[in-house]
Amino acid sequence: MKKQISRFIADRLGVDDVSLTTPKDPSFGHFSTPIAFALAKTERKAPNAIALELSQKLLNDEFFSEVSAIGGYVNFTLSDRFLDACAIDALKQGDRFGAKSGGGESILLEFVSANPTGPLHIGHARGAFYGDSLLRLGRHLGYSIASEYYVNDAGNQVELLGRSVYYKAHASLCGDEIAFPNERYQGEYIADLAAKARERFGDAILSADSADLSAWAKDQMLEWIKKTLGEAGIVFDRFVSEKSLYDRWSATMERLKRNGALYADDDNKIWLASSKKGDDKDRVVARENGAPTYLAGDIIYHEDKFARGFDRYINIWGADHHGYIPRVKAAIEYLGYDSNKLETLLSQMVSLLKNGEPYKMSKRSGNFVTMEEVGEETGYDALRFIFLTKRADTHLEFDVSSLKNEDSSNPVYYVNYAHARICSLFEKMGKKPNDLIATPLDRLKPDATELVFSALQLAETIKESFKARAPHLLTDHLYKLAVKTHKFYADNRVIGTNDEARFAKILSLSALSIRLGLRLLGISAKTRM
Repeated sequence: MKKQISRFIADRLGVDDVSLTTPKDPSFGHFSTPIAFALAKTERKAPNAIALELSQKLLNDEFFSEVSAIGGYVNFTLSDRFLDACAIDALKQGDRFGAKSGGGESILLEFVSANPTGPLHIGHARGAFYGDSLLRLGRHLGYSIASEYYVNDAGNQVELLGRSVYYKAHASLCGDEIAFPNERYQGEYIADLAAKARERFGDAILSADSADLSAWAKDQMLEWIKKTLGEAGIVFDRFVSEKSLYDRWSATMERLKRNGALYADDDNKIWLASSKKGDDKDRVVARENGAPTYLAGDIIYHEDKFARGFDRYINIWGADHHGYIPRVKAAIEYLGYDSNKLETLLSQMVSLLKNGEPYKMSKRSGNFVTMEEVGEETGYDALRFIFLTKRADTHLEFDVSSLKNEDSSNPVYYVNYAHARICSLFEKMGKKPNDLIATPLDRLKPDATELVFSALQLAETIKESFKARAPHLLTDHLYKLAVKTHKFYADNRVIGTNDEARFAKILSLSALSIRLGLRLLGISAKTRM
């Protein structure tokens, strides 16, 4: 819709492109352009005078019912005829509304990538929902996106997991008098793993190879993580093992050395000269004994990524990884790739309340709130929506008890209720939305025009939400659309009136926009409540 209007104006004025915005005040119209300000310099006229001339030149009843000039801006009010044509097109497309068939960039999207040493916590959940919504939005827009989870299964944390399970199993076999090390993973999930380990290894666990036990425990945790993500509707195309990549470290080091990226110090540590590529200082990539650091694993992984030839690479990391961005980009440049193809998005932590008090941590996790326990309490659809109501890089705090409210204070309920009301209406009418596509939308009152326009804005919102990597634009759109839908429903009697078919068609368009918008957030719209 917006693109069509912009193209018409550009053709009429003989320019390449016209910027359109949606005025905050609906009385100014549906769209507005500041083009008069750009033309003022060349035409040597006041912007308002140019805007007045353009408003007369652009009036076209096929598209607009009114064109006006205010403060140098040209404002456009769309005609019923044009809105109806757009509504018919949207209803015919159904769940393909706003979609494109291919043609977009190929993208490798990595997200979550939590260490497989414990259950996913609520901070991981935010990154998980953020990444999954971008995946859905991008694919709807025709981008070829592969989703990937990087499994940090090398290094001390996995060894520590194995030792933690070993000591817990040892205690259950030999008595609780065993002295536990201070550094260990805690929580009932370790006891659960220890019990499973005894079933797997028997009493031989007391002499089991620590590497075997660590690898087994890591695999158990990874299956748990996959199960939690699956219950939340998140499925990855690929899991990549960090440990499996280390065989390439020697070859990667040689490539970095050839490109002048590495140097050794007096202690035999190997450093990445990342400060030459924009980092605030150089970074160690190999310790005195030659063992690669955590950064080395990231370097190998990103070399593996870029070698696969995607157009763009998106990482979603926790906010605590902010400092890693310049060092990884530096390594990418040294490896001979374009670091501008890497886009790193940060996800902030979450503070949970319950009835106004901090949400209590479970004994199962030990020291954090798990994604699983909150998802079971609130439902994953509700959790998704709430987590996507704010920018991912800003702090989020909410009270899980609010998700039980059945009013506008609970956005998940409120949006779903708007969809369910429309479904109930059609059920009472004994009709389906497709039955009313040919019904003309004319003589529309302002509230009807506003609802149709808002529902049609979904296509533009989908595009902008992905472009800005901002799914909160979509949740905001859906909530505002629900507000207008509930008001229209309350103010206009539908069944048994002369306006039944017209009003039902308008509401069916709103239902489509809500249903599709929710689906692209990974949420199933409710038909009954």
